[in-house]
This record gives sequence, C-alpha cells and structure tokens, in this order.
Amino acid sequence: MDAGLVAAALEEARFDARQSSRYEDLADDLRGPAELAEWERIAALLAAAPAGMVYDPDVDDVVQAELAADAAAAATREAELREAVRIAARANHLQVLRDLGTLDQAEPAEGDEAVRDELTRRAGGYVQADVDAWLAHALAAHRGHYRGPAARDAAADLLTLPVLAHAALLGELLRLVPDVGADELAFAARLAATEPEATDALAALLTRARPEAP
Repeated sequence: MDAGLVAAALEEARFDARQSSRYEDLADDLRGPAELAEWERIAALLAAAPAGMVYDPDVDDVVQAELAADAAAAATREAELREAVRIAARANHLQVLRDLGTLDQAEPAEGDEAVRDELTRRAGGYVQADVDAWLAHALAAHRGHYRGPAARDAAADLLTLPVLAHAALLGELLRLVPDVGADELAFAARLAATEPEATDALAALLTRARPEAP
C-alpha cells in the first residue's frame, strides 16, 4: 500500500470511530479503536520513511511479531487439546480396568497424575480411593513411570498429600518387611486418608530409623 491508500484507510477508520462514539451500544467496542490505532501506526511509519516508500506487512516487525504470537498461541491450543484427548482416553482405559478389578496390575504412565484429577472430576470431586491407592503403591515400589527419580520428584508437586504420605509410608514398610502382603498394608491407606500429616511424619521417622550403611 502506498501513502495515499494508507491515508484513505486512516480517514475511514477515523470516520468509523466518530460514528461509533455517537452510539452507546458501540462505545465498548474495542475493534474500532484498535483498527484506528493500527492505521495511525502505519501512517506514521510511512511518514518517517523515504518518499515513495510503500507499506509491506511482510517486512513490518510488529505485524510479523503478532503473526508469530498467533501461531504460537494456536500451537499451544492444539497441544492442550491433544493432551486433553490423551487424558480422557487414559481415564477411560483405567476406568475399564477398575470395572474389571485389575487396576492394580496397570503400569503407571507419564501424566497419570492429571488422569487421576480427571477421574476425580468425573466423580463429582469425590476422592477415588482405589486410584489413589494404586498410584501410592506404584510410587512406593517405583513401578512403571515412577522408576525414574525425576518422575518421582515431579509427583510431589502433582499428587495430593494423602497420596504422597501413603506412598512414603508404604515405601518404608516395604523396606522393613519386603515380603509383606498388600492386604496387610491396607491400614496405611486409611491412615493417610484420615491423618496425612501424621502419616507423613511417621514415614519420615521410619526413614530416620534406617540403619547406617557400614
């Protein structure tokens, strides 16, 4: 666009702004003022440029930055949508295993903390005791995704205190009695659910009681 076309577009934007200001229902419309400000910016660019210079949005840093920001936002939205679909599919899979009574055989995977939140949301916000127990046992035994220390560290910010306290107590009990049966450890879940802080303190005390390596 040359200076003449830009000037005409600027004048039209100013006219529209004056018209909009006369109507109360258009007073809060942000699109008109934004368009006017943009045409004023472009006109100022050409006014400062050498005579005969034309406006090219392909070399306008502001426009290109906005396009890049829009592309990044679109990519973020797409990634969030893919993640939401993945979480929903994983939640459906775990729900099937729960219905079959085989949830405890499932290997935890990356992102299962968010899946736990989705299952809780589907239950109207009620704690899903079997899912929490499954995650706690997996975390204590370093199963599946939790084999990696980074995943275990990340879980500390993604899981609730009762789940983390349950896992910590289980880990210490399994260390003390490696061949203990799962049914013998059921009390740990009840303790963590009712007294998570006390359960966490007990696990910390058992950790301190470990014999020092020779």
